[in-house]
Amino acid sequence: MMEPKILVVDDEKKIVDLVRLYLEKEGFRVDEAFDGQTALKKIEENDYNLLILDLMLPEVDGWTICRNVRKNSDVPIIMLTARGEEFDKILGFELGADDYIVKPFSPRELVARVKALLRRLSPKEDKDVLDFPGLYIDPSSRLVKVDEREVTLTPKEFDLLYFLAKNKDKVFTREKLLEEVWGYDFYGSLRTVDTHIKQLREKLGRSKAASYIVTVWGVGYKFEVVK
Repeated sequence: MMEPKILVVDDEKKIVDLVRLYLEKEGFRVDEAFDGQTALKKIEENDYNLLILDLMLPEVDGWTICRNVRKNSDVPIIMLTARGEEFDKILGFELGADDYIVKPFSPRELVARVKALLRRLSPKEDKDVLDFPGLYIDPSSRLVKVDEREVTLTPKEFDLLYFLAKNKDKVFTREKLLEEVWGYDFYGSLRTVDTHIKQLREKLGRSKAASYIVTVWGVGYKFEVVK
């Protein structure tokens, strides 16, 4: 089995070289781009397992790349940027990013996040298929169907939906969901959870399945199959 192939996109060559060094040391195959236009071309021509994407890029910015990628791909995306404001993070997640790391950063932390994200995406045979009225979730293929219609979710959207669904009727705080779905090493805002819940509901549409994700005011969220 070939090692995962990762595209690193940043206009600072020293950062790209540093990230490449640490990723290749762990056995990953690494490709690079220094502007948004080149990145989009490479994404179209290659099948990457993960993207590490800077926001502030020449020609085409990272937000635009993320938006374009999400039109037809659920490849994991880690935003790598000097912009640490909450608004930027929320916007990145709304556009489909899976993780967010702010410069200056530890290369070892970035590699750890890459490994964690790819590990969560690896098929696990011991996970159960979940089948509810109007909603089908298969973790081995990461397939979601709503009323027999396939729905494309980002990796984190899928993980969040599956976690809630497999723990049906249990109420989880936002803090607990961050811990269980994003992991202990994630330092994002609690609004990250709200953003992903909002996106999940939008993708489930006006189906019965959308009503299964219930807000428990003042606490968090739960998955409840309404009869």
